[in-house]
Amino acid sequence: MTKYEKDIFAIINTSRDHLTVEQIFQRLKEKHPQVVLATVYNNLNRLLEEGLIRKVSVEGMPDRYDKMEKHDHLVCQCCGKLSDVTLEDLTASLKKQLGDDVLSYDLKVFYICPACREKEQRGQA
Repeated sequence: MTKYEKDIFAIINTSRDHLTVEQIFQRLKEKHPQVVLATVYNNLNRLLEEGLIRKVSVEGMPDRYDKMEKHDHLVCQCCGKLSDVTLEDLTASLKKQLGDDVLSYDLKVFYICPACREKEQRGQA
């Protein structure tokens, strides 16, 4: 693993957020001021290919990067906030329904987050 791969991997795995390429780039620049955006893209692609990180794509939003630890995501329909949630593992249920092994799945649950609900309620009052 190159020094950039190691540092990007560490940034993603120690973050509580789901970072965009730009956010990763800004954090990496703190340690490596000379780094360019293309380096971040190239290293993210290698980490993805190696199965060390995962990309979380939500339509209409920039891709974000996340650790491989098993979890699902809540996506706010209003503000786009992405939050981790641990739900019951669906692998066995999916295998039973499909009649075949499931390699993986990526579950995103769309909802309205508490902050947006509160804003909405204040707007109606």
